[in-house]
Amino acid sequence: MVATAGLALGLALIGGYLLGSIPFGLLIGWKVGKIDLREHGSGNIGATNVGRTLGAKWGFVALGLDALKGLLPVLLAPLLLGGLSREAAPHLGVFAGVGAVLGHMFPCWLGFRGGKGVATALGVVAMLAPLSTLLAAGVFAVTFAVSRIVSLGSMLAAITFAVAQFWQLGPAPFSKNTWSIAAFSIAVPLLILVRHRENVKRLLQGTENRFGSGSSSAKSTDSEEAGEG
Repeated sequence: MVATAGLALGLALIGGYLLGSIPFGLLIGWKVGKIDLREHGSGNIGATNVGRTLGAKWGFVALGLDALKGLLPVLLAPLLLGGLSREAAPHLGVFAGVGAVLGHMFPCWLGFRGGKGVATALGVVAMLAPLSTLLAAGVFAVTFAVSRIVSLGSMLAAITFAVAQFWQLGPAPFSKNTWSIAAFSIAVPLLILVRHRENVKRLLQGTENRFGSGSSSAKSTDSEEAGEG
């Protein structure tokens, strides 16, 4: 029983990682602009740098594809692997979602240097926790409208999701059927914040890029940490 549950969860994690590691932003850059996105703008492969470098339309395309590679594993893992273990069934979507976020952040095909994971995490949590996702999206929208800083909105949205999710889980968040989403609600927002540590430094220095300002035309010297996505 334990071995079967471990197998199911491991397969969900690996499957999510492989799907999440598809670098859609980089592929769009190659196909649309004939460029290596890592050598333009902020050097990040996420949707924000796609939009800054190739235009808002392609930025939204990258955002949708990155979100989709978070959504699909969460949707498919219970359908494909749910029959392996009843014990693992409530947690398969969460493990697949964690894998997808890690795949986007640390794709093995790109030397484990990927995006910030925000768009992919959005696809994951839209399936796992839609109410908390709506609250987080609202915070992002208000923050971005006021500041025009994507990174600030992303970090505040991650914090909002964690708080809202624990409020929903109630007094026993780490129960038998909810321990995985409770752990996810701590670990993934925390990882997103860590991935934005260079953005935090620039926010404190007052030098963080504002969307549409054109200030990211030169590639950052710390390309794997610059930008968002």
